[in-house]
Amino acid sequence: MTATGEAQDTSQTSTIPPAGRLLEMFGGLFVAWMLYTVAERGVADLLTDGPQTSVELAQATGLHEPSLYRILRSLASFGVFVEESPRRFALNPLGSALQTGDPSGGRDFVMLVPWHARAGAELPRIAASGENGMQLAFGMPIWEFLKQNPEESAAFNRALIATGAGEPAAVADAYDFSGVQRLVDVGGGIGTLLATVLERNPLAQGVLFDRADVIDEARPTLAEHGVAERCELVGGDFFEAMPEGGDAYVMSHIVHDWDDDHCVTILRNCRRAIDPDGRLLLVEMVLPPGDTPHPGQMLDVFMLVLSGGGMERTEEQYAELLHRGGFRLTRVVPTQSAVSVIEAVPDPDAA
Repeated sequence: MTATGEAQDTSQTSTIPPAGRLLEMFGGLFVAWMLYTVAERGVADLLTDGPQTSVELAQATGLHEPSLYRILRSLASFGVFVEESPRRFALNPLGSALQTGDPSGGRDFVMLVPWHARAGAELPRIAASGENGMQLAFGMPIWEFLKQNPEESAAFNRALIATGAGEPAAVADAYDFSGVQRLVDVGGGIGTLLATVLERNPLAQGVLFDRADVIDEARPTLAEHGVAERCELVGGDFFEAMPEGGDAYVMSHIVHDWDDDHCVTILRNCRRAIDPDGRLLLVEMVLPPGDTPHPGQMLDVFMLVLSGGGMERTEEQYAELLHRGGFRLTRVVPTQSAVSVIEAVPDPDAA
């Protein structure tokens, strides 16, 4: 499929020589900056009420018209915007995702290009040393960078929330929570996943566990889903301890943020807190074996660049990690999104 969702002409792409394919991939560097340029100047917002010419857009944005036209023409060839007539551009689905406040989070992610690109430029040194790209580029880990740059942090959080908006429903559809009595959402953020599950399982109780400065932000979400009275909010640090007595613990995009040793600490704390016959559910992308295409492959490189040891893992790697944390992997349940639910149970034989 192409970026616009239309069937790609494989007869054409199959004739592109290897060097040409590499050139296409190299061009992705410039595509990211073109997207940032038009997003930062609000070009998509200006097209909300209808098509405009590159001259009109340049006047409204203060950009150099011949340069802007060439950028828009190139983006249109990638399916971003439509050149309806010479030098006159209109929105399409991809272009609309660059509008301010678009619920897809497309613009928010594009606005991260400058600092992502700076950290990504450190990949040669990362590959040589295993060091962290944010540390190399900015002298600090990503969480400290976001703390010191609140505007970047807000855009980052909006992008993550928006792009993962379909995951809670996909998880709730794919996994049977009907037997869960007390579900503990570890690092649950604003509570969207927990609220979605509780809404569909009216007999279940929930515990939202996250940093004390985070959990208060979950109250509107829980109230909106009508589950606030069935959900307890607990502040704490999952590297130290977790609420006890849950018969199911869920961690969504928590494990992938950390290296194996940190993950084992988190898992062992969960092992101490969980009921003996409880279930642990990791909501993560599970990498397929070999070179099978999967969104997690690129996300893994993002983690390599941006995090201090975080990574995406295969089912085999998750099984080993869970064993070290005191659990036994029982199954992997795919969902209609890119994530799967990795189910595990306490293992008395695990170290």
